[in-house]
Amino acid sequence: MDSPAVPAPRDARERAILDRLVIIRDQLLLLKQDRTTYIRSQDIIPLYDQTIEQVKELTTTRAESRSHEENRLDKVLESCFQLLSLFYLTIGRNNEAPATYALTSTIKRLLDHLSEADLYSAKDLESVKSTLAKLAKSISQARDEEGSAAQHSPYLLALLSKRVERCQVTLANLQKRLERIGEPLLMMHEKMISILRQISMANTKAKFSTSEVQKLRKQLVEIGEQRKDGKFTAEDGTEPPGGAEICDLYNRCLKWSDLVLERKGDVADQWRPTYDALVGIRNDLEKLSLTQAWSLRETDLYDFQRQLDKIDESRENGNFNDDRGRPADLWTQRTMLYLIRRSYAYIYSFMLASEPVSEALLPVYNQLQTLKRCLIEVKNNGGVSSVRELYPYSMKVNPFPNASFVVISDVIQLNSLDNMRVDGKFVINGDVPEGQGSVCELLAECFDLNYDLRVAAEEGSNGV
Repeated sequence: MDSPAVPAPRDARERAILDRLVIIRDQLLLLKQDRTTYIRSQDIIPLYDQTIEQVKELTTTRAESRSHEENRLDKVLESCFQLLSLFYLTIGRNNEAPATYALTSTIKRLLDHLSEADLYSAKDLESVKSTLAKLAKSISQARDEEGSAAQHSPYLLALLSKRVERCQVTLANLQKRLERIGEPLLMMHEKMISILRQISMANTKAKFSTSEVQKLRKQLVEIGEQRKDGKFTAEDGTEPPGGAEICDLYNRCLKWSDLVLERKGDVADQWRPTYDALVGIRNDLEKLSLTQAWSLRETDLYDFQRQLDKIDESRENGNFNDDRGRPADLWTQRTMLYLIRRSYAYIYSFMLASEPVSEALLPVYNQLQTLKRCLIEVKNNGGVSSVRELYPYSMKVNPFPNASFVVISDVIQLNSLDNMRVDGKFVINGDVPEGQGSVCELLAECFDLNYDLRVAAEEGSNGV
């Protein structure tokens, strides 16, 4: 987007569109950086509409010129769609077409890396296959539903369809490559891939642990000891399809473990800045994975994506080259690629876990989720012996510390949460945020669980 290597548009009309898109992108970036208030639908929808207007004009312009080469306009437009997509997740409109753009970008990166490395298992593809099927269905419904074309540009729906189709083609090729391996060897293949990744994870820890890698290497050796005459065979002694591939994978894993033990996490000086940047991204995303429901705003992922994309796209013919054009050694190449792939995987998981609830309602939603889990745990462990024991479960931490609620010891009873609703809806600062149905349903489930436990406790007391 901001690289001088990407030329500016030659067409005067495209340059005018570019100027307007830059303004839209900058407004989106300012909204992303503002943490003083919640993002609202009315903040985002007008910017989405403005972007679509520019897309319509661009489509007309390029149809008339009949010639096009990618320029800075395409990069800025991509940034606008990426930001808008993450904003749609932030405001709880996860099931609408624009929300899928960022997810397809990340899926494409993950699939391209799996194709490049050729080190993956069937389990790696299951989630992506399911996600792509849901995205394809969502886009198809958006196209077929009456009035949706007016709400979501046909250009955007066509663009999303193509992105999903490209990902599905790559996925199909990856699945076909796995078919080389016969059923008896699939579990062994998956186990070795798992060990390989654990070694790579240990390889990038702040403090290298030789013993940890040695234990993982021992697991590999134990798998290798199952070979007969140097081959992995089935129970009947025959070599299943893919036996040669499994032997090759075993040798690759063993060599990688030896290389990791030899290097002990030592990074050459010329690669230290890139390595440190990647470790920092991975660590930040790992921390977010522990507190995602409480601290992540989906638009935060944009900065991580941009940093990763920039590093990933700096490779030449798949290799990291230094300032003098010399490729990095094998350990450095694999280590940095592992960090990139791991970070993209975190981003993918965050997008999948995003709830269709506006960030304005997330504090209530998350705390009700916690309460529901507590109530289910109590119920599964025999319930309570008296109604008095239910009092703590009828209360929640104040989800809106700045709101004017009656707070006793920083808690609010479930009834107070229910009383927050106006005409059955949660109203925050005069707005009715997205996700009302999800929050109300969760609140009702908590009341039902609480009621069931209360009835069981009263019946138990009467029985005594």
